[in-house]
Formats: sequence, C-alpha cells, structure tokens
Amino acid sequence: MPLLGRLARRFGPGALPGAPPLGSLRGQLLRWLLGPLLVLVALNTISVYRNALDAADVAYDRSLLASTRALAERVSIVDGKVVADVPYVALDSFETDTLGRIYYKVTGIKGETVSGYADLPPVPANVPRSEAYPALVRFYHANYNGQPVRIAALLQPVYDDSMRGIALIQVGETLEARRGLSNQILFDTLAWQALLLLAVALLVWFAVRLVLQPLMRLKIAVETRKLNDSSDVDPTLVHKEVRPLVAAMNSSRSRLQILISSQRRFIADASHQLRTPLTVLKTQAELALRECDRPNADPQAMRAALREIVHSIAATTDSTVNLANRLLTLARIEHGGDADGAAAQSEPASLRDIARQVGLEMAMAAVAKQIDLSLEADSECVVRGQALLLHELIANLVDNALRYTPQGGTVTLRVRPGTGTGGVMLEVEDSGHGIAAAERERVFAPFYRAAATLERNPGGAGLGLAIVRDIATLHGASIALDEAAGGQGLKVTVTFPPA
Repeated sequence: MPLLGRLARRFGPGALPGAPPLGSLRGQLLRWLLGPLLVLVALNTISVYRNALDAADVAYDRSLLASTRALAERVSIVDGKVVADVPYVALDSFETDTLGRIYYKVTGIKGETVSGYADLPPVPANVPRSEAYPALVRFYHANYNGQPVRIAALLQPVYDDSMRGIALIQVGETLEARRGLSNQILFDTLAWQALLLLAVALLVWFAVRLVLQPLMRLKIAVETRKLNDSSDVDPTLVHKEVRPLVAAMNSSRSRLQILISSQRRFIADASHQLRTPLTVLKTQAELALRECDRPNADPQAMRAALREIVHSIAATTDSTVNLANRLLTLARIEHGGDADGAAAQSEPASLRDIARQVGLEMAMAAVAKQIDLSLEADSECVVRGQALLLHELIANLVDNALRYTPQGGTVTLRVRPGTGTGGVMLEVEDSGHGIAAAERERVFAPFYRAAATLERNPGGAGLGLAIVRDIATLHGASIALDEAAGGQGLKVTVTFPPA
C-alpha cells in the first residue's frame, strides 16, 4: 500500500496542479518497462545460479559418495581387526584435477583409526543423514589444514565369523573444483541473461518507438496546420486511448475559433460604428476652419455659426464618448466582467439598493422628459454577482426605457422575488412604442437597432441590450422581452437564480 500510495500521489489527478514537468513519454515508458524487467532478470539470475549450484553440489556429492563407497569396499576384517586395503593407484585417482585435493579416513568398530588422515574433522552431532541416497551417509563442511572441505561420512557394516560392527569411512575434498564450476556457472548465467536483457531492451525500444509514431504524426499534423484552417484534427491518426484527447483538443479549438470570430466581428463592427462620428467630427472641424477663413465675414454671424458648429462638435463628441464607453463595457464583460479580464467575483448584492441608486441617477433625465420614473421593491432581493455590472445592467435598461418613451410617459422599475423559482425578478416596463415580436431576439445582437427605435432615436449605438444580455449570462440569469401592460410599451424581465 505505501508503494501504491506514492504512485497515486505521483501520477494521480491531485498531483497535477503542482507536479513537476513529466518529461519524455518515451523515456518514462522505457524506464517503467526496462526497470522492472532488469529487476526480474536479476532475480531470475540469482534463482538460476542457486539452482545451478545445487545441481553442482548434487553432482559433486554423488562423485564423493562414489569414492567413499569404493573405499568402503576395501574395508574388511582380518584376524579380528578392521583393515583397509587401499592401493596407491586408488589414492592417485583421488587427487585428480576434477575433484581437487582428497583426504580420507577409515575408523574401525571401536573408534580406532585404521587408515588415512587421523586428524580429519569428525562428523558433527547435528548433521542429519542424507535422504537422497540409499546409504547411511552424511555430508558436511569443515576446515582442514586451513582449507574448506566437503566431507562424506559413510557407515559401512563389516563382519566375519569372529566379529561384526560398523566402520566409518570419511572422504573429503577441497572446494577448488566446486568453486571453479560455480564461477563458470555464474559467468555463463550472467552472459546469457545480459544478452537476453539487451535483446529485450532493443525490442522494447523499437516497440515504444513504433507505438509513439502516431503521436509524432499528430504533432506534425498540428504544427503544419494553417492559421485559417478551422477543420478538426483527424482522431484516427492516433490510438483509441488518445482519441478523447484529440476530441477535447478539437472542441477547445472550435471554442477558440468561435471566440476569435466573435472578436473579429466585434472589432469590425466597432470600427464601422466609430468611423461615422469621427468623420462627422472631422467635417465639423473643417466647417469651423472654413468659417474662420471666410473673408469679409460678419463677426456676429461668424460667432453664431461657430457656436452652432461647436455645439454640434460637443454633441458628436458626447455620442462618440458614449459609444466608446459602451464598447469598452461590452469588451470588459466578454473578457470576464472586470477591467483586468479576470473572472467576475461572485458576492451577495442587494438588487433593491442597486435599483434605487440607478433611479436616483436617472431622475434628472426623467424629469427633463416629464416621465414618471418609479421604483417598486418590497424586499432587498439579494442575488450573487458583481455589483458594478448589475448597476450597468439596470442603468442600460432604464436608459433605453427613458430614451424611447415619449414625453409624459411612465417607466416602472420593479424588484421582486421570483414566483416558484426562489430567485429574483427584475422588471423594467415603459409606455413607449415597444419592439415588434419578430425583432425581439435580434435586438440583443451588438449594433442591431429595431426599426421603431431607429426612427425615434437615430443617434443610438445599438449596444444597450447586448450589454444587458452579456451581463445577465455572466450572472446565470435569463432575459425576456414582452409587451407592457395594456398592450403598449415594452417590459424587460431579467430572472436571476437563487442566491
């Protein structure tokens, strides 16, 4: 579990935000494939080496037992004594290069040394009898003359007509031959395992390279795409497991194209809308210069003409500033609601207090047109959002209502709890000429103006309802246009979700 926990922390989703760069996918695959493989090969090498050593010990023990039995066949009883008839030829055969140095000892029935090396180490008391051979033999390790030896101790029955008993025959050999064979087995095992590991590593490297080729093709396909190419990347270029990533990339690219198209359209519309008042300003300035340069002009007539031109320039400048402010507001909303383009901070706000503040600000404009501007709000009606943008939303709705309501009309601003939804409803109702049903969806597009409003206020920018819609969308609210009570005028309803 600790290992799994570390892996989960390293590669799990929670590690992504602060995780270091992952580096090469090929490198990670090779490390995760070859690393465990190297450990498994090492463990297999140890296992094979131990098994080979056991097999070598069995072979050498069998040879040692054969020598012990050959010597036991030379043990007999002569004249009531145990004797060992070991010819010199047999002793020479004990000292071959195959078996190493050989030592032997024959112990009689009474424990006396009959032949061989009397100081050969005795059999330890805790050595069990070997079950691998049908003989009373024990194998053990000992040191003799400063060298490690392997000794086989065989109990051999001896008897004749006068006596019977058990003789002990011990034959030991030094371990040079065993060690040489062990080293040879070890080197052969390591050589074969190294070759195997190298072959597997090459196969894994080629396999990883082959498997990652589709990702490289995807990389090339993305890098070589033209800027104006809005088509989706073909998901069949990559494996099935990577296709969701390609689909997400295509979706993100589609959203980015929509955003870029929207910005291009906004820039084109804005430049078109700003070109007209700037051209008018230039024309008015040229008229003013022409009046100043006119010879023999009446000073009073020239001052009156200049005053009229200056008033026109001021009006055009106010209209241009208003248009620029509307454009900046629309751009700010599209980039998240604040001046820095960050996401709008959601906080509780009293819609009644904001509506009251807007009513006070618009009171002088209502008085100038003799319009009855009233506010109906029974409770605070708290919503979550950005107070500055909510103020802009209500101000645009009230400004439109005052702008398109005839003199002596009425504009009513209502804030009340939603019916059955638990939210808040904002209504701005006027007694103007309203908007035709066929145009109620189109008036939310930037710079679009309904025919009735265009006739009564040709100087508008057509951005008010577009700003209202974007602010409402940013706050998760819905907006609807209907006829006012009595069938005359327009009622705009903005429904906010529960706080």
